[in-house]
Amino acid sequence: MWRFLHKTLTPAMYHGHQAKPPFFEGWYFKLISADERHRYAIIPGVILGKEGHAFIQVLDGTKGTSAYHRFPLEQFWASQHGFELRIGESHFTSQAISLKVAAEAGAIEGQLRFANPIPWPVSLRSPGIMGWYAWVPWMECYHGVLSFDHPIQGALRIEGVDLDFESGRGYIEKDWGQSFPSAWVWFQSNHFESRETSLTASVAVIPFLGSAFRGFIIGLWHEQRLYRFATYTGARIDSLDIQPDHVRILIVDKVYRLELVARRAASGAILGPTRAEMGMRVNETLLATVEARLETRGGKALFEGIGRNAGLEVQGELERLMADGHPSMKDE
Repeated sequence: MWRFLHKTLTPAMYHGHQAKPPFFEGWYFKLISADERHRYAIIPGVILGKEGHAFIQVLDGTKGTSAYHRFPLEQFWASQHGFELRIGESHFTSQAISLKVAAEAGAIEGQLRFANPIPWPVSLRSPGIMGWYAWVPWMECYHGVLSFDHPIQGALRIEGVDLDFESGRGYIEKDWGQSFPSAWVWFQSNHFESRETSLTASVAVIPFLGSAFRGFIIGLWHEQRLYRFATYTGARIDSLDIQPDHVRILIVDKVYRLELVARRAASGAILGPTRAEMGMRVNETLLATVEARLETRGGKALFEGIGRNAGLEVQGELERLMADGHPSMKDE
């Protein structure tokens, strides 16, 4: 019981110490250089399935290319007390990463430090971005936000090229569970004109108690305040429109109205987990933009802006995702 409580209240840490297949866990470090020329996602993780292994994925969001570095499970270590892990000779925490991957293609090394990460708040009632769903032990996929925004110090050398990330901006999140959903939209940006603004949003088909529903979690961090919109907060999706060039979402609750428009862009392919292996091809871009407008239900504008360097994934059974989802939606 203590182990379950500790893990639930510490979403950043590794949850798989006693896990049995199918299980995966991955951390997502988004890195944008100060001049916004270099856009990378570094994704360390582990999967327990048909052939369990650890991995470090590297997505070059500017070029749209990626590399998948595979490691035996014996080269994976994670703390049982907080977020700290090692994969091969690389080391990861919420304050820093040290990378050393020797490979014929995609070699990478260097150190980055992150100052003052801003995590999604954790409490007994709502332990992180999942809200009370974090206490449900049979969810297909769990999610965590380790830092909405933070400055970066340091540099990396990737494929023989030196990349300066000094004074850049970063974002950290993670997923763990049995598999990615059958359909989802996810996007994130912390490059608005206001330096104290960051947005993360996801909508997905969520299996639950023999059926499924369209669940969503959206957090807008603006001027030291977190505006939360989620299935568990009582907010609702008024409309969801997915088109070849954009995704538009309108969310309302008793107090606020939030409109988001994510503009799609060229993407690269990374791998995501199924119940058996890292066999799901996921197209992700770091070149999208996100238009956001927050206002009260009475029409008073609270925030309006456009986020650059946005991560965006649009994946799976999109017609099902756009359906007016509710808990009685059949789970095929």
